[in-house]
Amino acid sequence: MTTRIATCECGQLRVTCSGEPTRVAACHCFACKKKSGSAFGLSAWFRETDVKAEGKAAEWTRTGDEGSRITSRFCSVCGTKLFYTNNQIQGLVGVAGGCFADLAFPVPSVSVYHESRKFPWVEIRVEALVTRG
Repeated sequence: MTTRIATCECGQLRVTCSGEPTRVAACHCFACKKKSGSAFGLSAWFRETDVKAEGKAAEWTRTGDEGSRITSRFCSVCGTKLFYTNNQIQGLVGVAGGCFADLAFPVPSVSVYHESRKFPWVEIRVEALVTRG
């Protein structure tokens, strides 16, 4: 079974994920851009039972565009948002894709959420799904 570890910038907070993610998504909504500090948010969703968090996490909850409640957990030392839950996606935990130091990380299975908010210069290619087997 595959095990992947995601950490915050200072290393105080870590998440160990067992198995493969149920989905990997690139989202272009404004909240995900702000959360990542980048052109889009990359998240890997794992079954809650396959995720183990270690370290001290602070949390913040916001209401999404469609009324869901998203609770982000972040490092209480360096502030890195590491993992999150959505009350409308029961049983899954989202982990920030950029927090995995794994160049073989799975290609997004959902290439674009909120495409209307995507920067015109961003291109996410998912052909690698076919070539990776």
